[in-house]
Amino acid sequence: MATIDITNLRKEFGDDSEQIVAVDNLDLTIKDGEFLVFVGPSGCGKTTTLRCIAGLEDVTDGSIEFDSNDVTDQRARDRDVAMVFQNYALYPHMTVRKNIGFPLRLSTKQSTEAINERVEQVAEMLGIEELLGDQPKELSGGQQQRVALGRAIIRDPELFLMDEPLSNLDAKLRSTMRTELQELQSDLDVTTCYVTHDQTEAMAMGDRIAVLNEGELQQVGTASEVYRSPTNEFVAGFIGSPSINTFTADVEGATLHGPGGFEYTLEDPSHAEGHDQIRVGVRPEDIRLDPDGGMPGEVTVVEEMGNENFLYATMGEIDLTARIESKMHPDEGMSVDFGFDEEDLYLFDIDTQESVKTKTSETDVDYQQYVTSD
Repeated sequence: MATIDITNLRKEFGDDSEQIVAVDNLDLTIKDGEFLVFVGPSGCGKTTTLRCIAGLEDVTDGSIEFDSNDVTDQRARDRDVAMVFQNYALYPHMTVRKNIGFPLRLSTKQSTEAINERVEQVAEMLGIEELLGDQPKELSGGQQQRVALGRAIIRDPELFLMDEPLSNLDAKLRSTMRTELQELQSDLDVTTCYVTHDQTEAMAMGDRIAVLNEGELQQVGTASEVYRSPTNEFVAGFIGSPSINTFTADVEGATLHGPGGFEYTLEDPSHAEGHDQIRVGVRPEDIRLDPDGGMPGEVTVVEEMGNENFLYATMGEIDLTARIESKMHPDEGMSVDFGFDEEDLYLFDIDTQESVKTKTSETDVDYQQYVTSD
């Protein structure tokens, strides 16, 4: 295991005539044994950051340390990391056994018998021992992914690096593999950096989530922290599905006036003080149908999801999304009123986009009351 300290990391591509900053002054500590997920839109710098940690990209500026040892200029082969790629990168002419054992044959002087024994241990751990004689073309996507994981595990590295390893799998298999990866990482207790563009995957898997945008680190925290207390409007909009509803409102004393007749009087106006205008955010699950709610809208679409419905409506020129009970099904074109509780309201500075109010903190449930004794 290893603690990773990244200090002022900067990575530029291009020449003197045109330079692209892929990662800009990134400061981050990845804890020993932690499962940290880098998430953000395409081009945000998450894969570049991972490749810099791996030693596959030269760093323009800044430093990377493993357990206080500077590895910034160290070659990838000397960093004791194992990487799992999006396309699995299996050798098509080798059997599963040879694919998994290849790192040991390449980097150690272990005997063939010792390597085969270790391969079989790893294959049993991943539930693919019956596939050891097959070639990659004979395997399903999930089986190929397990082989790629086995090739990383067999090295017993200090650090696992995973670059969107589940993106080529179907939805059901992705869900299964997410659980298996979490269990595997917990069993191995190896520091792991995982890259994904899927915020649902990030929230489900990570001990902490690092949200990036345009090469800059926006926020690091647990799933609950980045969801309930986003540092800015970008994080609030990127984390959560369906996405948070946002719009601009005028501030008049304690009252917010927005598009399409929106009007809401704050019980605690302190967050809006000093603002002539402010950005308002409400998550879909916090919106309810309420004749006195202050958010008039016209229903455009209702999506039935089985356990709930997604209601889409317009409020002036603003599109709204609400998650409502499955038994509620307003007709298209119907005028409705939405409401929400002030504790669920998000407010953002209109110029800086920084959060000025997020969800009120909740007290965690004492789960011990649900634990049964043997």
